[in-house]
Amino acid sequence: MELDLSTPEQARQHVDAFRHDLDLVRERIGRVIVGQKHVIDDVLVCLFCNGHVLLEGVPGIGKTMLVRTLGRALSLAFGRVQFTPDLMPADITGTTIVRESETSSGSTRREFVFERGPIFAQIVLADEINRATPKTQSALLEAMQERSVTVAGTSHELPRPFFVMATQNPVEQEGTYPLPEAQLDRFFYKLHVSMPSRAELADIVTRTTGSTFEQIEPVLGQQGIEQHQALIRNVPVPKEVLDYAVRLVLATHPKSEAFRLGSTQDQSFSTPTVDKYVRLGASPRAAQSLALAARCNALMDGRYAPGIEDVRQCALQALRHRIILNFEAQAQGVDADQIITDITATLPVAAN
Repeated sequence: MELDLSTPEQARQHVDAFRHDLDLVRERIGRVIVGQKHVIDDVLVCLFCNGHVLLEGVPGIGKTMLVRTLGRALSLAFGRVQFTPDLMPADITGTTIVRESETSSGSTRREFVFERGPIFAQIVLADEINRATPKTQSALLEAMQERSVTVAGTSHELPRPFFVMATQNPVEQEGTYPLPEAQLDRFFYKLHVSMPSRAELADIVTRTTGSTFEQIEPVLGQQGIEQHQALIRNVPVPKEVLDYAVRLVLATHPKSEAFRLGSTQDQSFSTPTVDKYVRLGASPRAAQSLALAARCNALMDGRYAPGIEDVRQCALQALRHRIILNFEAQAQGVDADQIITDITATLPVAAN
């Protein structure tokens, strides 16, 4: 979608419309979801950046409810897939069936018809995605990346916008299949949903055990979302900010990885912590996510261009699922968030 941003007045008009719609969606979600403001904002960043989000947290803290509420706040087609070990790829993408119909002459005609699966929606909730087998998980891979599915040699386009929100439980691992790195990389953000505070938990119990339930009316539709997605891609990124995002991603790669892959890079940005605990760093998709998310963060704050802090603000969400740690990190209890925090604390703002 082309936007006319040739004058400051037009740019301000688009930014004001973006923030107005953002506040409306936040308000609608806030009627149902208690707290979790940072998670809600990060989910909206993924939506407006045309990415996908993975929500991780223990059961019962509102992951699925957040996804459902967002679906109700947007005038978009909503689909839900409950992932289980016996779920087959065709249960997600759909399958070709034989349909019989009677002709005018009274004979029976048989034809092959593609029956669409729940993936053919604009917002798709992939609930407990790590319970499905790798074969079924791979069926989601093409849809997330290509925005299409291929069945019986025929490619079928998915509706636009297409937004996957997946949930997974990090505690109960019996009967689960960890997501492969290739699919994790397709998620724009990975978000940790934490337990509510004492006051928030009391508010949740009050809201959910009463006799009345909040009704959510849609406040934003397809045209508005696509317009905001186009706006974000038209936000200019200062050269030094883009360079910082690139160096941040390169800093996740240990020196040993560059040597093993035969890299000709003459400068390493990794920290001693990265060299000690990281086996494989983030992919180029991580840099793309940082650049887009920084733009969105700036617009959400009413600014026309992102700064270094906008990149730092989204570093954990965009990088934590794209870094593969070694056995030493697992043995010592070091996680990806600690690695990323160390990088953002030590990486110079200005390039050397």
